[in-house]
Amino acid sequence: MPSIQLNTIGVIVGPKKSEALAVVCDLREWCRERGIELRATADTADEVECAHLTLKDGEIAEDLDLVVVLGGDGTILGAARLIGAREIPVLGVNFGWLGYLTEFTLDELFSSLDGVREGRFSLDHRMLLDIHLEREGEIIAVHRALNDAVINKVTPARLIEFECYIDKLFVNHFRADGMIVSTPTGSTAYSLSAGGPIVHPGMRAILLTPICPHMLANRPVVVPGESDIGLVFRQATDGLNLTVDGQIITNLMPDDRITIIASKSTFDLVRPMNRNYFEVLRTKLKWGT
Repeated sequence: MPSIQLNTIGVIVGPKKSEALAVVCDLREWCRERGIELRATADTADEVECAHLTLKDGEIAEDLDLVVVLGGDGTILGAARLIGAREIPVLGVNFGWLGYLTEFTLDELFSSLDGVREGRFSLDHRMLLDIHLEREGEIIAVHRALNDAVINKVTPARLIEFECYIDKLFVNHFRADGMIVSTPTGSTAYSLSAGGPIVHPGMRAILLTPICPHMLANRPVVVPGESDIGLVFRQATDGLNLTVDGQIITNLMPDDRITIIASKSTFDLVRPMNRNYFEVLRTKLKWGT
């Protein structure tokens, strides 16, 4: 793989990661010595006196060569929304707990940045989902997800009833606590906890995992990544939500329709050369221990 010409690097720090602010100062010095401009989101810049990133319509507006994320997987999910369709490579440094997506340790940060400049890295092109919420024939919300879109209820009193369509073909009338529609990246997140399969992130597929379905025969389904997923809620109540990547929440109303398709853009994740996906699985899921 060719090296990336690093002229401008953006840095995103996870919320409540005060210990990462000192790292931003070290990163600024590393960039200064190499003639690289460092930009930070406004809240981080205020803390460490860096130049600001300009935000426009919720997405990073500047042309960046690389984004460094200091935080956990939740910070990566937030960064994916900020980057939007720009496909800027992202290097994640784990300041969180589990770290499926933030694979680099702090000790590896600067050597990995040198590796990016010299072409010693691998790049994963992770699938994204585009989610459209339609109400009374009008699209009222559009979201992009790296992990998943989840339909669930606020209170546990009643099951959710909804219809599921794939490529406009009726699949089933579900009665369940909810539904998780996820990417292969999201297969090791909420979907896995709900009994869904682990799908290699290099695959292009969409997973549908019912949450506690009323019928035991309603099992998780994996469909091609080119599929058009439709969910219709005939009896939605005030207690029914659409949650995108665990961070964006929208209330659903009766007869709302959610359409989910694969995004044309990808989320490009810089990965260590000395690690592979199965090593990460063994470590994070504690296989063999």
